[in-house]
Order: sequence, then C-alpha cells, then structure tokens
Amino acid sequence: MAPKPFNFPGMSTQKPSIPKGTRDFSPQEMNRRNCIFKTIRLVFEQFGYQPIETPAMENLSTLLGKYGEEGDKLLFKVLNSGDFLSGVEESELTKDNAAALSSKVSEKGLRYDLTVPFARYVVQHRNDITFPFKRYQIQPVWRADRPQKGRYREFYQCDADVIGSDSLINEAELLLIADKVFGKLGLKVIIKLNNRKILSGIAELIGHADKITDITVAIDKLDKIGLKKVNEELAERGLDADAIARLQPVINLQGSNAEKLSKLSDLLRNTADGPQGIAEITEILVLAGIMNISSPVELDLTLARGLNYYTGAIIEVKAADVTLGSICGGGRYDNLTGIFGLPDVSGVGISFGADRIYDVLNELNLFPTAARSTTRVLFVNFGGKEEKLSIEMASKLRAIGINTEVYPDNIKLKKQFSYADSNQIPWVVMIGEQERMDSSCILKNMTTGQQDTMPMGEIINHIV
Repeated sequence: MAPKPFNFPGMSTQKPSIPKGTRDFSPQEMNRRNCIFKTIRLVFEQFGYQPIETPAMENLSTLLGKYGEEGDKLLFKVLNSGDFLSGVEESELTKDNAAALSSKVSEKGLRYDLTVPFARYVVQHRNDITFPFKRYQIQPVWRADRPQKGRYREFYQCDADVIGSDSLINEAELLLIADKVFGKLGLKVIIKLNNRKILSGIAELIGHADKITDITVAIDKLDKIGLKKVNEELAERGLDADAIARLQPVINLQGSNAEKLSKLSDLLRNTADGPQGIAEITEILVLAGIMNISSPVELDLTLARGLNYYTGAIIEVKAADVTLGSICGGGRYDNLTGIFGLPDVSGVGISFGADRIYDVLNELNLFPTAARSTTRVLFVNFGGKEEKLSIEMASKLRAIGINTEVYPDNIKLKKQFSYADSNQIPWVVMIGEQERMDSSCILKNMTTGQQDTMPMGEIINHIV
C-alpha cells in the first residue's frame, strides 16, 4: 500500500496564485524583455546618460502630492513594521476614518514612477553629482490601478532624465532617443508633443485659469472616453457651458504643426503663458528637424498626461499599428526638486513603458530570432570519452563569447533534440565515437534541419 503524501502543518491544497495586475515571466519572455532593456540601455548610453537605482519603497512624504489627486489614490502604501496598530486607538478604527488612519499605520509607499524618486535623489546627493546630470534608470514601479490590457499594477519603466539645464536641446534629444529606440526595435511610432504653458494659455482663454489641473486631467482622457464624456467631466469639475463651448475649437484644431501653431498664436497672443509655450514648441520642432528624426512628430493640443509636475514640453509616443495607448512619455519639470529643498533646478525626462512595448512587439511579431534563447549551441551527450570532449569543446566556445550548453545526461538522442527544440537553441553539435577519432563533429542547424560534418575547429565559422 502506497504511503499517504505528507502535508506540512498549515499547507493549503489550493492552487497558488499571484496578485492581480502582476505576472510571472517565462525564460522566453525574459529573453524578449531583456532584448528591450538592452536596446533602450544602449541608446541611453549613446547620449551620455548614466545608470542609477533607487529603493522600491520611498517615504510617503516624498510621494504624496506629486501626481495629482488621482495619482495619490493609486499609491500602494506599506504598513509600518511590527505592530502597526500600536499607536491607534480602537475608536479610530472606523470606515469614516480611513484617510487619517492610513497616515498613522503607513509611513512608506511603493514608488509610483521613477521621476519623483530621481528628484529626491538629486536633492539628497546634490554635493556628489555634476550638473547638468544625465541619468537613466530601469526598474519596476507600482500603481493600484484596475488591471486591463496594457495596464498592470507592477510594471517596468525605463527613464532618462537630464536635470540642471534649461536648454531645449534636451527635449529634442529625448525625441531623438525615442526615435532611435523604436527604430532599433522595428516599431513604427507617432511622437506627440504639447506644452504645459499652451494648456495654461488655453485655460486662461476660456476664463478658467484657476482650473488648469481640472482641464488637463479631463482632456487627457479624450482618447479613452471620447469628447462627449470629456465635456461631461469638465462640467462636473466646475466649468460653465460657455467655457466648454469655447474649448471645443481648440481641442479640435486641425492641420500641420505650422498651421496649428499659427492659429494658436492668434488665439493665445494675449494670455500670460501661451506665447512662451508656442515659442518653445516651435524651437523644439526646428531642432528635431536638424536631428533628422524619422518618426512623425505631431503637435497634439489634447496631450496633457495628467501629472502636476510638468511645466513645459509634454511628450507622448504611440505605436502606429496597434491601439494600446502611450508606450513612452515624458516632459519638462521646473519645480520638482524645489519641493525637496533645491529650487530653481529644471529637468526634463522621458519614460519607456517596457511592458507595453513588449505587448506591442509581441502582437506585431517583431521580436528578433536572437531574442528567443540565450543558448546558441547545445552539445549532445554520448557519454564516456565523447562526453568529456564535448565538455572541453563547449568551454572553448564559451571562452570566445558563444553561449553553450552540454546536455547533462546520456539519454536517447530524440529527448536531447527535443530539449534543443523546446528551448529554441539554433545549433546542435554531435561528437560520437567516429567524430572523436577523426577530430570532427556534426553540426545541425535546428531551423533548417541541415547537418554537416566538419573539423571541430570550424564550428565557429558556421554558427551565425
């Protein structure tokens, strides 16, 4: 009679799972993700950006108030260590007291993005860095959002920021970086551009300069909910019907970039910030032309991105062939470090959404063959002297930079080839008794099925 399986105390028979909005990644998925990270990293470094990392957790005082009302709601808060309720009275444990209670039991939160932690880093390490400071950062962020296609609660951002410079060359270079990254990934994109000062001018034009945040939060949703719903939200946020009506021609402004800027110049000429925003956009477009950016760059007056810290240019990149929202975005922020005690330091940055980029590349089947597996060559194991020779030859291939495996067990060839096929290893080398005696080997191309006998030293000449 077979023994009963042993159950550890407290062991659950329920199938394990992970939180909604998070994912496991298989080896193939990780190889493809690493292909994206490598491409972005190499382009960042071409433009002089240097890597840093910051903790997954930040103090809530660092995060709160930097992302607007809606952003603050999406922060994941971390309970204090130990008995987090020790300083809380029983009378405070009520539903109506949730906000006040939260501040007592949680002092830290998972980072919402990489820009605010970067601003904190700059202020904290101001004596150790040289301005202008160009950094890139590739790390996960967390948002308590509703999971859906292209939107996750845990996802990676790949950020490049330059801080300590007001030059619009930085904005144009960020557009060029986006163009180069997506060009290397084989992805057609549209780069959209706007300016916070133009949005401020529009708010002043319709008589609601005090509601710039409400206006930008609403019109930023235009692609998601449509114009009718945007107008309804504007009304809910306190805009009168006349102001909403005056906003419509601006939202629907058509034509080339030059035509839009010309019309805007007339509309916003008497506003406080509008003319400056138009001048900045015009200069960025001129610089982008000099840099020969191949992707289309479009002025989009509905682009707001909904983040309170933007003060100048706003950038967003969308895939041309897939409807999936933004896959890259950023902008100019003049006041962010001032919040942490370092005023008058301007910065501008861009962030690539690696997870959305992955989904787009996957949907369009654009991942290169090289992204399928890290192993290039598998040596079949025949055991005995042939096994030892295979181990020796594998070491030589690794020494010259070719990722190589030796199958660990002397089992049927069919299983060893099946292993190579399942792991998408493109080349298999066989050294049997005859090959060992002849100092030769059999090299099989797993894609075409062709196999050739050759001297061992010639393997490298055939692996591509």
